Amino acid sequence: MNGMVVISGASGLIGRRLQEYFREKGHLVRTIGRAELRLSPAELASRLEGAAVLINLAGAPIAQRWTAAARREIMDSRVLSTRSLVQAIEGMDRPPALLMNASAIGIYTTEGLHTEDSRSFDGGFLGEVCQAWEAAAQPAAERTRLVILRLGVVLDGEGGALARLLPLFRAGLGGRIGTGRQPFCWIHSGDLAEAVEFLWQHDGIRGAVNMVSPQRVDNREFTRALARVLHRPAVLPVPALALKGFMGKASAVLLEGQEVVPARLQAEGFVFRHERLEDALGELLAP
Repeated sequence: MNGMVVISGASGLIGRRLQEYFREKGHLVRTIGRAELRLSPAELASRLEGAAVLINLAGAPIAQRWTAAARREIMDSRVLSTRSLVQAIEGMDRPPALLMNASAIGIYTTEGLHTEDSRSFDGGFLGEVCQAWEAAAQPAAERTRLVILRLGVVLDGEGGALARLLPLFRAGLGGRIGTGRQPFCWIHSGDLAEAVEFLWQHDGIRGAVNMVSPQRVDNREFTRALARVLHRPAVLPVPALALKGFMGKASAVLLEGQEVVPARLQAEGFVFRHERLEDALGELLAP
């Protein structure tokens, strides 16, 4: 495996981690910014020349109050950027051999256990966003190998959900969210980077891949594990009504969850280095 890696949406947590990972592996890494995604297909294609793999992570933050304007931004930032990249690929003589396009496990319903073969998709806003996002990437499969990264919660000590929770938990103010029984599907950022490389290496893998750890926990178990690692109490629950009042319908991201397993990765032989939540948290938060 060799060649240049191009990452769109590289300024977020996942993009930064993938840049670091592939540069350490000796790959040339190029990033595509928001302004470049608004270029003509031909101009954008010129930015992709020489890429072996294109990883598209572009999208506005989900964790914000879902006003009408925010909903448009969340949807358009994903769908339109993906369409732009697909149009660029369609016009290239030598397109990247692989397009990895981000999505999320929010595509699934909150009922049942989901592998990549599940077609029980959520009918709410998050489900609609993920389905539209994936549909926008699908035409690229005519020109390149397409892999859809259905992401769970990516745990990293320097960004993302975990970093936002740390100040509260370190102050002893952490606790379960709502009932705490909602599934919490997670993946260590290091495992995510290795899984992305694994997918690049294995040419036979196409379509959706659930990017989550094999261990299934709920919000209560996550809360307890984080408290134990930090040696702090976690006894102050966040009431569902309070969260709904603060975040509106966006509170569903925290109050609901999907139970998902990484069936494709496991079937292909990928080995997770961090299968247990408490071990993953302990490594990420070690002094």
